[in-house]
Amino acid sequence: MANREAIRQLQSRLAERLQVARVEARQLSWLAVECAGQGFLVPLTSAGEIFPSGALLPVPHTQPWFLGVANLRGQLHGVVDLAAFLGMRQPLPRDALREQARLLAFNPALGSHSAVLVDRLAGLRSAAQLTAEPLDGQAGQGRPAFANLRWRDAEGRVWQEIDLAALARHPQFLAIAA
Repeated sequence: MANREAIRQLQSRLAERLQVARVEARQLSWLAVECAGQGFLVPLTSAGEIFPSGALLPVPHTQPWFLGVANLRGQLHGVVDLAAFLGMRQPLPRDALREQARLLAFNPALGSHSAVLVDRLAGLRSAAQLTAEPLDGQAGQGRPAFANLRWRDAEGRVWQEIDLAALARHPQFLAIAA
């Protein structure tokens, strides 16, 4: 009898733990990055590895925001200067990349051998740390499909969520030829 009761209690505790794990897995979490002074959030599910902004091989006859290709763990990735692509600044010359700059590779599950250059990593964020900004009456107008919600942190800073899967399919992102 005591064994049956112990097994029931164990099963009950396991069921509770599984339920908590399911709820926690559904919570949103992002990698926070900065580009040209602006904050961006990249869902951890679409982000791949982070690399130092090392050797980039230029590709002739491409858009100025396309920095070239980089060998990341034995695979070639096209590298885009995110701030320049978004029109936030002029493209950085390869020799002017700051030490803090990083390459954020797309998750291989997205099927895109791409990486974006970001100026600085700003840590991890969760939905519990942020408040979604209300959408105005013109939501979606003038905003690209890869720009999701905007979020505000406790310090009042606004963070724009970027959907890397949508970015990888965006016609302008794919049109690297100059």
